Amino acid sequence: MAMTWEQVVAAATALPGVEEGTWWRGPGLKVGGKSFARLRVEAEGGLVLLCELTEKEALLASGDPAFYTTPHYDGYPYILIDLAVVDPQQLDELIDSAWWLRAPAKLRRARQGA
Repeated sequence: MAMTWEQVVAAATALPGVEEGTWWRGPGLKVGGKSFARLRVEAEGGLVLLCELTEKEALLASGDPAFYTTPHYDGYPYILIDLAVVDPQQLDELIDSAWWLRAPAKLRRARQGA
């Protein structure tokens, strides 16, 4: 089942402190005022999601067609995701990881205590 931007927003905004906004002239998600996800409005489309570089390498090496990159993102900790083919559970986990990377310490501590 294809995922939609609305489903990405719903998953992300369930996390503490997440707000919708814009990033690079497209819809984006922020926590603590810092962006961690955006819907690409460029020709290739897809979702840009913050991740560790090692995670990006592993996702690309997996051969899963849901994950890709472009030369613009080479060397940067962002994975591109095809929402039409990504596994929804895996996407939820990646959104959660992106939140942890970007969220202020206060929000991370509060979530750990919850």
